[in-house]
Amino acid sequence: IGEGLYLGHPYNITVGGGVKIGNNVNLSKGCTLGMENRGNRRGVPVIGNHVFIGINATVVGKITIGDDVFIAPNSFVNFDVPDHSVVVGNPGVIHSKKDATLAYINFSVE
Repeated sequence: IGEGLYLGHPYNITVGGGVKIGNNVNLSKGCTLGMENRGNRRGVPVIGNHVFIGINATVVGKITIGDDVFIAPNSFVNFDVPDHSVVVGNPGVIHSKKDATLAYINFSVE
């Protein structure tokens, strides 16, 4: 876990063993970062820097979430997400957006 982790309303947040979390990441209540148990994505996620994960979002599997990524509430992510992106929906859909987390990172350590 990197510096600047912020737990917004820190209830029902699940972070599985082995998950890597970068700097200045915000985890919202009800979100899950966990393992996928089979297939090509068997394993846990690596979360980049300046990432916002919304309420009840689920991020699972051996995937990489890039830097400056906003994962919207209730989204399901089991695929790699490039830098400067917004992910919305279940299944998640990637939208490219510069400064995706601008004004969303509540605590930042530089």
